[in-house]
Amino acid sequence: MDVTRLLAFSAVALALIVMPGPSVLFVVSRAVSLGRRAALITVVGNAVGEFGQVMAVAVGVGAVVATSVTAFTVVKLLGAAYLIYLGVGAIRRRHSDTLPRTSPTRPRSHGRVAWQGLVVGATNPKSMVFFAAVLPQFVAPGLGHVPLQLLLLGLVWVGIALLSDSAWALVAGAARSWFSRSPRRLGRVQAGGGVVMIALGVGLALTSRSASS
Repeated sequence: MDVTRLLAFSAVALALIVMPGPSVLFVVSRAVSLGRRAALITVVGNAVGEFGQVMAVAVGVGAVVATSVTAFTVVKLLGAAYLIYLGVGAIRRRHSDTLPRTSPTRPRSHGRVAWQGLVVGATNPKSMVFFAAVLPQFVAPGLGHVPLQLLLLGLVWVGIALLSDSAWALVAGAARSWFSRSPRRLGRVQAGGGVVMIALGVGLALTSRSASS
């Protein structure tokens, strides 16, 4: 891997990731809805989903999504529908998840939370198009092993995203602790997180291919 290209890509990735976007808003909404631990698990799941996109780009699938209107639309609508589904669920549970309970309850499955984050990361067409269009620009074909170079760049992106999104999750989780002193207040925050996820889903569904490249 060309070190200069790797450093240049790291700088670009850092500049893009630290700016609050759909992934950050999704993690924050998970933190206020389910707590800090769930948000951190969501971060890991989302990162795994995004690296799955990098692997798809490395084998050529990403180029298909980037150039095919049909493929892009299918991925976009799947991701949008899933976000809306999660948002509606958060709003419906805003009272049941915050009211005091007199008997032990089964904790929310960490595997389920991780899977939700993975699905959102894997079905984000914006990152798929970004990976397909931008990653190849930082590859040095003369060095060979182009798929491995793409995977390395993807690992750099995922590593930076893990650190940045985890910081957002910790901050939002700390704020949730303050809101949890009032069940009614926490219920409103959880409903707000659901609204954010629905808005993200609607915005994703309305996104055009040109706006995502």
